[in-house]
Amino acid sequence: MNSVLNDLLNKVEEREDELLELLADLVAYPTLSPPARNSEKAQEYVAQQLRDLDFEIDSWNLYPGDPIVAGTKQGYKHNQAQSLIINGHLDVAAIEENEQWEEDPFICTLKEGRVYGRGTADMKGGMAGVLFAMKVLYEAGIEPEGNLYFQSVVGEEVGEAGTKSCCEKGYQADLALVVDTSDCSIQGQGGVITGWITIESPQVFHDASRSSMIHAGGGMQGASAIEKMMKVISSLQELERHWAVTKSSPGFPAGSNTINPAVIEGGRHAAFIADRCELWITVHYYPEEYYKDVIREIEDHINRAAQADLWLKDHPPQFSWGGKSMIEDKGEIFPAFSVDTFHSGVQLLAEAHQRIHEKPVEYSMSPTVTDGGWLAESGIPTVLYGPGELKEAHAVNESLEREQLLQFTKTMITFLYDWFQQSERKDDE
Repeated sequence: MNSVLNDLLNKVEEREDELLELLADLVAYPTLSPPARNSEKAQEYVAQQLRDLDFEIDSWNLYPGDPIVAGTKQGYKHNQAQSLIINGHLDVAAIEENEQWEEDPFICTLKEGRVYGRGTADMKGGMAGVLFAMKVLYEAGIEPEGNLYFQSVVGEEVGEAGTKSCCEKGYQADLALVVDTSDCSIQGQGGVITGWITIESPQVFHDASRSSMIHAGGGMQGASAIEKMMKVISSLQELERHWAVTKSSPGFPAGSNTINPAVIEGGRHAAFIADRCELWITVHYYPEEYYKDVIREIEDHINRAAQADLWLKDHPPQFSWGGKSMIEDKGEIFPAFSVDTFHSGVQLLAEAHQRIHEKPVEYSMSPTVTDGGWLAESGIPTVLYGPGELKEAHAVNESLEREQLLQFTKTMITFLYDWFQQSERKDDE
């Protein structure tokens, strides 16, 4: 390790209080989502951090009260060198009234080697670490050859895809690094899409008419939408088991592609036959699949089951998929992505990790989802790498290991130091 880089890494310990103060500042903003619409001040803080590093700021509202901040630093060899997107979200998981926090969740507390506070693990720790890493490099006069983009988004916790809006604005790069919760392993992810399945009767029947529907000679053709939804649920379970046997993906335990019947709503009153029933499902699928194909497969399977039912074949289920917000329209999409381990930037990150952690980085697939899927969906090679254990995300008394934050920050300094000087690195080789 050269002496310049070694001196930069030493600053992490020397200025640890500054790093922790940066994290504490971010945690102090109560960017809970839901309810959301509360991130303006936090984003102003991040924007100022970026301005201090000579980034040009682009900002727009994802929703009123929830702006996106996209910083751009033009590289001094931007026509020749590779560009990089660093991406993270500032919204954090909601806190319920009955949660028993030992400390104020918006005041960072350091005890027994861990930093406590809402968002420390998911994912303000990652944001603080990479902001501090960029500051250390900037103060040392080390500037990027290629364009550097820093995206501070909101909406990730409720599927509002602030990152997707960055892609729609035209932001592209040769690599995207999402510094979300991965326990400092390099990860890809499966995909998630939610959907509503609706069964509806064209007629409303009084409860007293039920016997005429279900007994011989009753003469009334009708059905309970709730009972018919039971057939749909049974059919979904059949498909889920079929997927578990016939589909697999590297890095995932068998049967990770699931169909969860998460919420069911139906009926209007105990005095009536249920004329409407809605089922909200969450579908996990593999990176080798595309969500539109998964949707078609589910609809085809349900429709075949409906054709075998004397009532459902004339009143088939209706489908509504995805959505732009779990708050606004009760729906979300998170595309899947795999990591290209042969990508030069991914290898650079793996080398940086090994230098700092003194062991090879682990490659895995996240059991949850992040905004990284939207970057990959727009054609950008994407990698997830950040501090924090997944079990701490959304947890009461959420915390981040102090040492891991320091190691992550050093890894970011090392990675960015090498990335910023791509041509010099090639000349050395």
